[in-house]
Amino acid sequence: MALFTKTKKMSIMFADICGSTKLYDRLGDEAARKVIADTLTLLAESVKRFNGTVIKTIGDEIMCTFPDAEAALKAGVDMQENLEDANDEGFAEVPVQIRIGFHYGPAIMEDGDVHGDAVNVSARMASQAQADQIITTSETSKLLNAALQEDIKFVDYAPIKGKGTVEIVKFEWKEDDATQMSADIPNAIASIGEAAELTLKYKDAEIVLNNEREFAVLGRSATCDLPVKESLASRQHIKIELRRDKFFLIDQSTNGTYVQQADGSEAFVRREEVPLIGEGKISLGRAFNDNPQDLISYSYANN
Repeated sequence: MALFTKTKKMSIMFADICGSTKLYDRLGDEAARKVIADTLTLLAESVKRFNGTVIKTIGDEIMCTFPDAEAALKAGVDMQENLEDANDEGFAEVPVQIRIGFHYGPAIMEDGDVHGDAVNVSARMASQAQADQIITTSETSKLLNAALQEDIKFVDYAPIKGKGTVEIVKFEWKEDDATQMSADIPNAIASIGEAAELTLKYKDAEIVLNNEREFAVLGRSATCDLPVKESLASRQHIKIELRRDKFFLIDQSTNGTYVQQADGSEAFVRREEVPLIGEGKISLGRAFNDNPQDLISYSYANN
């Protein structure tokens, strides 16, 4: 007799390590098992970070649930980014890649496990994904906010038992497609001049941009010019550069960037750029009304 049964809508996600057989061939059983275990631990940390629940691990795969589609997608991006960081730092002798599939829909929670339609569709999404991809159904993608939907791309159609033909889409999570647009900040953009300097401060770290150092990358990765510990920040969240005597913040993240000037005016940018004038604060991925702790301050001086 089942101890607990409940039906509710949720996002089901499967994240699968690609090419695990090759890992065993190249690394041997013991080393490969450790790499797989360490990878699953890393994925589980992303699940927890975005209020998800790990249901179980199945060999080289993790199955988890999230309350909504947006949390699942952001956790999937976090998984991919963290694994990319780990690979850059020599996580294993050979790079480890994952493929991710998820779907939002009704599922049956029973004795700590999850069954039902959404589980079957999610498993099919994972099987359709290639290495480094995040795949979902078009139906689920429509539940995402408008900004996230901008990075959804059509992949294919696939037959799924009991549901007919389903449209499959992927989320372009790579941070190399920042749109060159100007966001709206209610101030005139004045020329800063050749002797201009922009000072960026985060905790005890400080960077000064000028004609000798024209750009800096900020984000969660330790390889950034200014690493920021904010959990909602992307690996390389923003780039700030000097261009035509003006300083610009270029967002290349999943969650966007919040900019607040000294007069209290705010702007939100995602895959866009905004000029930095006067002085103010920058929050990576978290709105100011959420009381972010990891703020970056900026100010420029025209010497």
